[in-house]
Order: sequence, then structure tokens, then C-alpha cells
Amino acid sequence: MGLSVSASTGVIFLGVFLAVGIAYPAAANGFEQVTDARQDAADRALDRVNTGVSVTNATYVAGNTTVVVVAENAGTTTLGVNDTTLFVDNEVPPTADVTASVEGDAATDLWLPGETARFEIVVGSQPNRTQVVVDHGVRDASEVN
Repeated sequence: MGLSVSASTGVIFLGVFLAVGIAYPAAANGFEQVTDARQDAADRALDRVNTGVSVTNATYVAGNTTVVVVAENAGTTTLGVNDTTLFVDNEVPPTADVTASVEGDAATDLWLPGETARFEIVVGSQPNRTQVVVDHGVRDASEVN
């Protein structure tokens, strides 16, 4: 009876060892993924807090039926001009009808903190309101003069 008890105890310990060896990596990987996701969420929240935009002027130019929107990057993060969405009376104009420049440079896509971007949108008639939406959903609106 001594050998069979020792052998069965050894089999049980071996089974427990294998079970722990399988379960531990799965639990560790799950914990690591949750930790990474929380860190990514914290980084996105920090970027959202540090992002700011301010529409300084929105003017309708009747001669060529365009709206000129001037906005400043009022945050501390660099924004992408191509990632900026404009709304004219709560509608997104076609991309072909919008031209953008940052500090007079139409070739750049970088909108650095403190810089001013100028957007020209071709419209059919004078709109009432424009809105500029940048990364992380940060936005500012202005009435059209």
C-alpha cells in the first residue's frame, strides 16, 4: 500500500503541476492585455485633454460663394490637417470642395500647436454655422459672418 499511495500522490502532483503550467501563462497574458488596454485608454484621455482648437473667424465670401474658416490649434498636440473634419450647417462638405493651408502652406499636413489653419469651402449659399472637429472629437464652432 505504501508504493501505490506514493505513486498516486506523484500522479496528482504532476497533474496539478501541468494544470498550473497551462493556466498561468493564459492568466498572465490576459492580465498583460488588460494592463496595456488601460494604458492606451489613459494615453488617449491625456491626448484628448491636451488637444484644443479654436475657430477664430468664419466668413462667407459672396463673390466666389466660399466660406473661409480660420482656426487655431489651441492645444499642445500636433494635429493632422487631413484628419480634420469641417461641418457647414451640420453637413460635411465634399472633400473636393475644401482647400486647407496651415500658416499659408497648402502642402503640409501637420498643424502644430499655436499655428493657424485656413479652410476654404465652396458652398451654394451663405451658411449659418461652421464647426471644426479635430482628433479625439475635440471641436469648436462659429457663426458665419
